[in-house]
Amino acid sequence: MEGLKRKKKSVTKPVEEVEVSSDSEPEEVEDVEDDVEKLKAETGDNDDNAEEIPESEEEEEEDDKNLSFEDLGIVSTLCEACTNLKWTKPSKIQCEAIPVALSGKDVIGIAETGSGKTGAFALPILQNLLETPQRLFALVLTPTRELAFQISEQFEALGARIGVKCAVIVGGIDMMTQALCLAKKPHIVIATPGRLVDHLENTKGFNLKSLKYLVMDEADRILNLDFEAEVDKILRVIPQSRRTFMFSATMTKKVQKLQRASLKDPVKVEVSTKYKTVDKLQQSYLFIPLKFKDVYLVHILNELAGNSFMVFCATCANAMRTALMLRNLGFHAIPLHGQMSQNKRLASLNKFRAKNRSILISTDVASRGLDIPHVDVVVNFDIPTHSKDYIHRVGRTARAGRSGKAYDVELYQRIEHLIEKKLPLYKTEEEEVMVLTERVSESQRYAKMQMKELDDKRRGGGSRKRDEDDGGDDTEQSLGVRKRLKPNRNDNRANRGKKFKR
Repeated sequence: MEGLKRKKKSVTKPVEEVEVSSDSEPEEVEDVEDDVEKLKAETGDNDDNAEEIPESEEEEEEDDKNLSFEDLGIVSTLCEACTNLKWTKPSKIQCEAIPVALSGKDVIGIAETGSGKTGAFALPILQNLLETPQRLFALVLTPTRELAFQISEQFEALGARIGVKCAVIVGGIDMMTQALCLAKKPHIVIATPGRLVDHLENTKGFNLKSLKYLVMDEADRILNLDFEAEVDKILRVIPQSRRTFMFSATMTKKVQKLQRASLKDPVKVEVSTKYKTVDKLQQSYLFIPLKFKDVYLVHILNELAGNSFMVFCATCANAMRTALMLRNLGFHAIPLHGQMSQNKRLASLNKFRAKNRSILISTDVASRGLDIPHVDVVVNFDIPTHSKDYIHRVGRTARAGRSGKAYDVELYQRIEHLIEKKLPLYKTEEEEVMVLTERVSESQRYAKMQMKELDDKRRGGGSRKRDEDDGGDDTEQSLGVRKRLKPNRNDNRANRGKKFKR
């Protein structure tokens, strides 16, 4: 359960935690008339109200800091579970959402990644489950497999003393195994929309006709991944009388449409209304020739050695190639991308969380929602096509590095416009960087050979060996390959090539 603890410790350098931006705009709870009247009473009905509101909001923020989970209405059993997870104080989104959820209202929460959203919906659901025990009580929809497993772990940790049973229903796992789990009728089902629809249509005896709660976590991402048809099918087969919680980082048109279709008179709670990054987050960029992109990446990793890194790539192939290249140079790198088997993806995440690997090379699979508390540096090796994804990527950390292509100027300018900040140039000495060119080029050649070998194995059939070697981790290459790439180029190339064959 160690991985479930909300670590309040900052990263190795003194930076602010990224869970909720310190410069985020004040929380609002819409559609609550009492709050509106209270605000009017505090500020008075005059032209000076605009100046007085921030003072009132500061007082509210101070009150939030002094609140406990018990103050929010959470029962003692669950408060003890929060203490065991080192959740000492509720986060801002929890302070706003939990009382509304406990009052029996639908909730739409606008909050960024890492703000404590899971606790904001898990605690009210578990408390209601305590009062009215029932199987297949709640359904949580998530956009990615990894996030589904993480949410399941938190539900099980919070509900350990009351015997909560969860089932994770995602792709990449045998349907029959999942059907057996569903036959046991767990209390909470955490699922990706596509695989859940498969079971609703094909698994005999499984239905959600008695469901009490529906949660859509990262709703904007669910819709961006074209799960709209699947979500519509799910909404048609679950009870209309359910309670619905929807959490999203952004209020897009698609999310607004889904809100109107699935929520009844919801209360909207916000902890951030703009895309912003933490003030203490150090952000910078590199403007470099494409042919030397790998060389500059290696230079940055050397310059900031001792930190933990997440390096984001645009494609699965580039993530795999970059991880292999870095391993060949002796870096403790591990990939995470959509073409890996589910077991390999989870293994990569767990090794990185446990600090057994210091560099995670990832596609946007890991950019949102995942609880990876110890990331020091984020490198956007490929600039995200959608500028809002930049916010989610750097939301993994409180320090960020940046690299880009010469023809990505427009994308870069869009990001600056979105975050309302001018990013400084990351200073490098070109001569120092270019010293690495020869060794990086050699490592690139080995990485291409390894990629070809992996492709050949994939085409060769469904052997177990192929599954074990689908791009996960290789301890030998992660820990000891640097010595094979000696600056001395007089050794026999053919022999060196053979050494890399697995």
